[in-house]
Amino acid sequence: MKPTRRSAAALAVIVTATVGLLAGTGLTAGAASADSLGAFTGPLHHVTTLASTVPGNGDVNPYGVAVVSRGTGDLRQGNVLVSNFNDKANAQGTGTTIVQVTPHGQVSLFAKINPRLSGCPGGVGLTTALTVLRSGWVIVGSLPAKNGSVSGSGCLIVLDKWGHVRETFAGQGINGPWDMASVEAGSQAVLFVTNVLNGTVAAKGGTVFGGTVLRLVLQIPRNGLPWIQFNTTIGSGFAEQLNSAALVIGPTGVGLGPNGVLYVADTLANRVAGIGDAVFRGSSDGRGFTVSAGHHLNGELGLVVAPGGDILTVNSGNGNLVEITPFGAQIAVRTLDSSGSPPGAGALFGLAVKPGQRAVYFVDDATNTLDLLH
Repeated sequence: MKPTRRSAAALAVIVTATVGLLAGTGLTAGAASADSLGAFTGPLHHVTTLASTVPGNGDVNPYGVAVVSRGTGDLRQGNVLVSNFNDKANAQGTGTTIVQVTPHGQVSLFAKINPRLSGCPGGVGLTTALTVLRSGWVIVGSLPAKNGSVSGSGCLIVLDKWGHVRETFAGQGINGPWDMASVEAGSQAVLFVTNVLNGTVAAKGGTVFGGTVLRLVLQIPRNGLPWIQFNTTIGSGFAEQLNSAALVIGPTGVGLGPNGVLYVADTLANRVAGIGDAVFRGSSDGRGFTVSAGHHLNGELGLVVAPGGDILTVNSGNGNLVEITPFGAQIAVRTLDSSGSPPGAGALFGLAVKPGQRAVYFVDDATNTLDLLH
């Protein structure tokens, strides 16, 4: 469905709010450029482990990271939510928990989801697709597996501020939701969701070009449950494939820049793509335009936009974070994980800028921890 004029006007407010959210971190573009090459991560050289992300049931493989912007219910402002993809036995696509971590490293269980949740085709395996809306709704992606194989198309799971599942979004283009970004204003929110199961299972390990980016416009009523008002595929044709180590590989991290461009980690292509006019466009931009490719990019996964508009993305191939300007220059590299063989292989997924500070939260699923680059 395409937005009406009235909804387009509301989305314009959301774009303005996006710029405000970036500015609201307390770091301006000018502040970010004070260091060499203008890199947000320029002065960041230290990694501190804040906490284990393993809850009482033993879930491992932390994937999604989202910062709570407004305290409500069991959510505390400034805390970090982390979703787990694997269960205690380290079976991929079976994790059912979300933990909440304070900036000082105290951990509590926010949600434990029934693995037989109805309305989520195939079961539950919580992915990097995780967001917290200011209204207290928590939305997390599920790409489920059974006996080591993908078991269904999955869904988006909507939880309330107390961590209780209230509804699911399935179908409507949702097919293996792998990562997600969101922006909101008033009673509307926009979700940008990458999907990695379009033809992937049928290819039996071969590479197919069916990965998509879906834009979902949600209405958030004062009373009642959120609902999808519009759904539009704004990106398509991204490479994806099944993988024994990661279950599936395809377009992963997404982040909306203050210029209205949605940046996408095109993982298999070692490329960051840009989809222009992401909030308003009414059709797919295909694989978008190439912002940056190769060089320091090596199977990038999680992605976030820093204050000032630079893109931060983390490599699955070597444990590095790479900072890229909106014009494509790779201006900084920071090693976040050097364990494993090869070093840092497959350890990094979700990340988020720490509000009001020059620091970056990230998960390390080699050690099952939430860490801070500062």
